[in-house]
Amino acid sequence: MHFTLADLVTDITQNGCESGASLVELEITEDALKKEFRFLVKDNGKGMTKEQLARAIDPFVTDGVKHPHRKVGLGLPFLIQTAEQSGGGWDIQSEKGIGTTATAWFDTGNVDTPPVGDLPGMFRTVLMFNGPEEFIIRRSSRQEGKEPLEYEFRKTELAEALGGFEGSGALVMLDQFLRSQEEEE
Repeated sequence: MHFTLADLVTDITQNGCESGASLVELEITEDALKKEFRFLVKDNGKGMTKEQLARAIDPFVTDGVKHPHRKVGLGLPFLIQTAEQSGGGWDIQSEKGIGTTATAWFDTGNVDTPPVGDLPGMFRTVLMFNGPEEFIIRRSSRQEGKEPLEYEFRKTELAEALGGFEGSGALVMLDQFLRSQEEEE
């Protein structure tokens, strides 16, 4: 079950990381003035044909690989349902051998929109996923009465600066860095 928008983003990002991609890009935009939360996950992985994409958005179909004991596939269907119920929308473009781009947006003023959740914690989680050689995260936010927030970072640069992500000290510093990006100057 997804309790926050960050949970949905994590699930869709994990799909990109497991697609055989060498590059995954995640963009998150929050605009309090427009009452919108939007995210995009783009990978250069194996991609899907139109038929595979149609099956991927059907909740009663699963490839049986990611979760061998499940008889249903719920990641994309949960995303679609949540976006539509919250007055938002979604778009998924995929090309076999090229990659996939999944976009979703949510009306943050709608009572059915889940809370945003812990974005720095979600960034830390997705940076730990196995798979892509490079992971780029872009974030922007406009909040009433605050300066606009905008930043970008790459997994390879963070790993180099921290000496990797294996030690607990590196993970603490990674968490501190990610949370510092959300603070007002």
